[in-house]
Order: sequence, then structure tokens, then C-alpha cells
Amino acid sequence: MQYTYTPKGVCSKQMIIDIDDATDTVKFVKIVGGCPGNTIGVSKLVEGKKLDEVIELLKGIPCGYRGTSCPDQLAIALEEIKNAR
Repeated sequence: MQYTYTPKGVCSKQMIIDIDDATDTVKFVKIVGGCPGNTIGVSKLVEGKKLDEVIELLKGIPCGYRGTSCPDQLAIALEEIKNAR
């Protein structure tokens, strides 16, 4: 199922996340805005991984003085998706 998340406190503007609900895995992530190389890299690295694995890997990663980052916001989005199901 496809979800849309609006990140907070980072340069990216939107995250489009496709989850395979049957296997609880990330099928696809597109991060709109932000640093293109980093956001594309993160997206490719998480595809095919379990939600819990991605959350554990990315949660709490900071970006400079912001206290959050695009990877951290992706983890937060995945937690929200997981808790809403």
C-alpha cells in the first residue's frame, strides 16, 4: 500500500512510501526535495528491507543542528505507518 508523509524540520518536502503489507517490507521510497544523492541513496538502501529493520537503522540520525534528518524522518514515517495498521 502507498503512503505519503510530510517530513518536519528537514529540507525534503514529501516522502512517498510503498509498503508490502503481506511481508511488512519497504517496496519503494521516493523522497521529494533534500540532497538528491543522499535521498536517492537512502531510498535504494531501504528497499526490500523489513520496516523494523529500517526503523532501527535510521531512527535518531541527525543532520547538523536540526536534531533530525531525512533518514530519521523516514524512520518516523515508517513508525507511524506501522502503528496505524
